[in-house]
Amino acid sequence: MKLWEKKYQLNKQIEMFTVGNDYLLDQKLIKYDCLGSIAHVKMLKKIGILSKIECDKLIMTLYGIITLDGNNAFIIKQEEEDCHTAIENYLIKKLGDCGKKVHTARSRNDQVLTALRLYYKDEMKSVVKLSDKLVKTLASFKEKYGSVEIPGYTHMRKAMPSSVGLWTEAFIESMDDNKLLLLDIYKLIDQSPLGTGTGYGLPIKINRETTAKCLGFSKIQNNPLYVQNSRGKFESTILHGLSQIMFDLNKMVSDILLFSMPEFGYFDLPPEFCTGSSIMPHKKNPDVLELIRAKYNQILSYEFEVKSITTNLISGYNRDVQLTKKPVINGFEITKDAIEIITKVLEQLKVNKNKCKNAMTKELFSTDKAYKLVKNGVPFREAYKEISQEFEIT
Repeated sequence: MKLWEKKYQLNKQIEMFTVGNDYLLDQKLIKYDCLGSIAHVKMLKKIGILSKIECDKLIMTLYGIITLDGNNAFIIKQEEEDCHTAIENYLIKKLGDCGKKVHTARSRNDQVLTALRLYYKDEMKSVVKLSDKLVKTLASFKEKYGSVEIPGYTHMRKAMPSSVGLWTEAFIESMDDNKLLLLDIYKLIDQSPLGTGTGYGLPIKINRETTAKCLGFSKIQNNPLYVQNSRGKFESTILHGLSQIMFDLNKMVSDILLFSMPEFGYFDLPPEFCTGSSIMPHKKNPDVLELIRAKYNQILSYEFEVKSITTNLISGYNRDVQLTKKPVINGFEITKDAIEIITKVLEQLKVNKNKCKNAMTKELFSTDKAYKLVKNGVPFREAYKEISQEFEIT
């Protein structure tokens, strides 16, 4: 039974189109929807809608669904549309009229947002944890190879002396900034939408503070219309935060791809991280790095997909926002996988000290030579001109 079921029979083709892949995506939200329902049930008992016996039965059954889900034994059917319907149907089947009371003072609109916000919070924590591990791995790489000098490049040409340490620290510092951004985004989404109904409040007095506290939200999102209007806004902000991480990984792997080319040879990729060619026997291809490089663009496209979907919608709920769920879920999965993979690569990446030393050619020190003249009183422009003549093509 659908939560909105009427007397008429929905056209099957329309049903398949409107459901889309939500019933598959929502497998990730079952636990979170149950947790939201548990908090909601406790609140309904507090305001006298449910008895203690009814409350206890519902909570026990909801925890049972979480256990089933953990064992991959709670499957959402396409005709159920989403996890919310599947869970309520299960409660009604098990508990009868008691199960029919669980949706009191709640709309599927604020219900789905609550589950999504809880999911987002957990996923953000996972991304931060993986980012911390990456930073530690970068720090270990720096400790091992940081003193090795390498050329620094501008315009894809040798510029000034650099080092593996300077290169590594650039990404550590940027990842630290990314973490600050993620924590700010976490604060943004850490608002409880539960109890706002379809976006226009409820004709019954409830206790939103109870559910917010029970679910671990730091605050309540007050305006019920803004709750609906924030769909897409919060999601695109999450994807922007993820894109900043992927931007750094994109640049990092681009550098590693360049520096591990035989023509450079500064870095050595372990062969077990490389694939081969179906025609060229000698090839060891860094596909893993190329895929990470490309996945930044996937995350970027998801951010703009969400923004595009939610542009030009009037205030309130619009079914268009259903299509923002997949990009965010995919965004989290891609980012977590990419961080884990680059961490593994960095753990095994080696620096070829001899190749690095041989690459430190004299032109890298031209600026240093100019400033030695400056220290002896020569005007910089004259010093620049004098040293540049040493490198003029004749």
